[in-house]
Amino acid sequence: MKFKLDENFGKGIQRIFIEAGFDVHTVYDEKLQGADDYRIYKICCKEKRCLITLDLDFSDPVRFPPEKTGGIVVIRLSKTINFSVLSKAVKQFLEMLNKMPVVKKLWIVELGRIRVHQSEDEID
Repeated sequence: MKFKLDENFGKGIQRIFIEAGFDVHTVYDEKLQGADDYRIYKICCKEKRCLITLDLDFSDPVRFPPEKTGGIVVIRLSKTINFSVLSKAVKQFLEMLNKMPVVKKLWIVELGRIRVHQSEDEID
């Protein structure tokens, strides 16, 4: 599976994905920091990469339809974010990824729970 880490993730989080055996690019490494959200979204769609972000704007499935992506994962944490808390949330996401695919879905990851957005097609 292929991932793209938004600009708010550092090398430590990237290393967690690499050690788990995933292909991971970062917005920072691709010199896309500060790029418009829609540009990041379109690049992820083209590359079929799952976007991992802290940006709550990506939790809007109307503006950023997950069905066109390799998945969108919004990590939603308290105002105090440090590496320890962020790595716990990422590891929680990766554990759930072993049980359920994220492709074409929107996941909201909070410590202790993950909410999965379903398209209307999936509900019927």
